[in-house]
Amino acid sequence: MAKKPHATPNLDQLESGPWPSFVTGLKRLAEDKDSVVDLLGHLEHSYQTRKGYWKGGTVGVIGYGGGVIPRFTEIKDEHNKPVFPDAAEFHTLRIMPPGGMHYDTKTLRQFCDIWERHGTGLIAFHGQSGDIMFQGVTSENTQKAFDEINEMGFDMGGAGPSVRTSMSCVGAARCEQSCFDEARALRSMVNANLDDLHRPALPYKFKFKFSGCSNDCMNSIQRSDMAVIGTWRDNMRTDEVLAKKWFAKHGMNEMVNDVIARCPTKAIQLKEIKAVKSGASISSVAVSDSLALEIDNKDCVRCMHCINVMTGALASGTDKGATILVGGKRTLKIGDLMGTVAVPFFRLQNDEDYEQLVELGQKIIEFFAENALEHERTGEMIERIGLVNFLEGLDLDIDANMVSAPRTNPYVRMDGWDEEVAKINAKKAAA
Repeated sequence: MAKKPHATPNLDQLESGPWPSFVTGLKRLAEDKDSVVDLLGHLEHSYQTRKGYWKGGTVGVIGYGGGVIPRFTEIKDEHNKPVFPDAAEFHTLRIMPPGGMHYDTKTLRQFCDIWERHGTGLIAFHGQSGDIMFQGVTSENTQKAFDEINEMGFDMGGAGPSVRTSMSCVGAARCEQSCFDEARALRSMVNANLDDLHRPALPYKFKFKFSGCSNDCMNSIQRSDMAVIGTWRDNMRTDEVLAKKWFAKHGMNEMVNDVIARCPTKAIQLKEIKAVKSGASISSVAVSDSLALEIDNKDCVRCMHCINVMTGALASGTDKGATILVGGKRTLKIGDLMGTVAVPFFRLQNDEDYEQLVELGQKIIEFFAENALEHERTGEMIERIGLVNFLEGLDLDIDANMVSAPRTNPYVRMDGWDEEVAKINAKKAAA
C-alpha cells in the first residue's frame, strides 16, 4: 500500500474538464507507487508557486555518455532534506524505438514489467525525438532497468549535443503511399552514427527523420536537421475503374471543390474526353463516359492532396526516391525554420543507394560539427554562413529546386523589351 496522498487541489481541477487528464493516470499509479505519490505533491507545489523545481546533474549507464535525463528535486526543507523524498530523484531513460514504431504485445508487456520493478510505471510512447520515455527512476535503479531493456534488444537513445534518436513513419510496412524503405533508411543511418548518438560531442543536437511521402507524417520538414521525404519524378499513375467509381460516389461538387480547386499549382483540369491533351508530361483518367481529369505533371509539386482524396484512382509514379532537406527545427535563436532542399531527388532502390544516403548524412554531420557555433542548430548555421557555402562544403550542385518559391521569383527575362517599347512609342506617335 502506497503512502498517504498529498492534498492536490490544483491538480484536481485538471480532472474536472471534459477531456481525459494525465492527473487521473498518475493517481492510478500512485495507488501502488510512493514515488508517484510524492510526484503529485511535487507537481502541486509547482502549481502553487508557479515555478519548476527540477535540476539536472550527472546520471548515466556504463559505456554511454547520454540517454539518461537526470532530474533532482530542489524542494528542500530547512535541513536541506527533500520535502518529497520518494520523488527526490526522478530520472528518465530514453530508449530507441523500432522503425515505424512496430511492437508486439509481448514486447510492450515486458517494458511494463521492467518499469514496474525498477521505476514508476510511467511510460510515454513517444517523446518528440521519437524515444520511448521511461519516466521516473532513481540513480540506483537506472543501470538495472537499462540492463534488462538492453537484453530485450533495445538501445539507449540520444540526449544532449549529439545525434538524436531517429524516427520513421510506418511507411513501406503498411502504407501504399510509401516511396522508399523508411525503416531500412533509419536503421542504416542509426547504425552508422551510433558513436555520435551515444557520446555527445557536437555543437548541439542533430536529428534525422524519414517520411515515405510528402504527407510527412513524421513532421520531418519542421522537426529535423536532415529530413528524408519520399517522392517520385515520373508521371502520376491512374486507374480508370477506381476513378469512375470515385466520381459516381462523390460527384461533381467534390471533384471540383476538393480535388481540382485545391491543387496548389493548378496542375489538374476537368475536361471533356475529346479535349484531353496528350503529351510526355500529361496523365489523364476518365471519370465518366464524357469527362476526364487531365494532370500536367511538370507543374505537379507532389503535395499528395489529390492522391489522398482519390487514393487508388490516382497514385504516385514508379520512379521513386526521396527529397533531402536540411535545417528544419522548432523555435530557438532565430525562430522556426522549415527544411531547405539540399538534394531534389535522391534515388533509393538498392544497397548502393542506401549506402550513399548514409554517406551524405555523415558528411552533413561532419560539416555541422566543424562549422556550427555552440548551441546552434543546422538551419541556423546555414542561415549564418549562407546556403551556397553549405552546398559547396558538401560538394552538392546548386539546383533551381532549392529556391523556396520559384514561381514568385522576382527575376524575369528582358529579351525584346526595347523592341516592344519602340513599337508602343511608334503607335502613339502615329495616333
